[in-house]
Amino acid sequence: MGEIKYGIAWSDEYKLGNGKVDSQHHRLFELVSDLVGSCVEGSGDGKVKEALDFLVDYTIRHFTDEEALQLECGYPEYESHRQLHDDFKKTVGAMIREYEDTGSSQALGDSVNKTVVRWLITHIQREDKKIADHIRKTRPLDF
Repeated sequence: MGEIKYGIAWSDEYKLGNGKVDSQHHRLFELVSDLVGSCVEGSGDGKVKEALDFLVDYTIRHFTDEEALQLECGYPEYESHRQLHDDFKKTVGAMIREYEDTGSSQALGDSVNKTVVRWLITHIQREDKKIADHIRKTRPLDF
């Protein structure tokens, strides 16, 4: 695995066992790390805006896929998990407003690094792991 300068590197410890979900999580790690790097290194606002937009679009797509998987397998904590996703969308929305107000900055990069990276790791290791465990118990051939 290559060295990562900003954000967080993907590690097999974050794998849940579902190829699609793991691939999406891996990509989210890359997107967040790229965004943090763009902010910290003072990349042009166009590059930061492009990274933010792509991160938002990709996150929404991932959440939609993950929520569909939860409904499909009858995950009992679906509503609370969906609320965590909705709360995260609000957090990212606030960062976008910060970017629109002040542009790219070290502070924005630090905020993304601290808030988004921490959320992603915690969410995968705690919440998404519960989904994976539920699927393994109820439909072991699907995961």
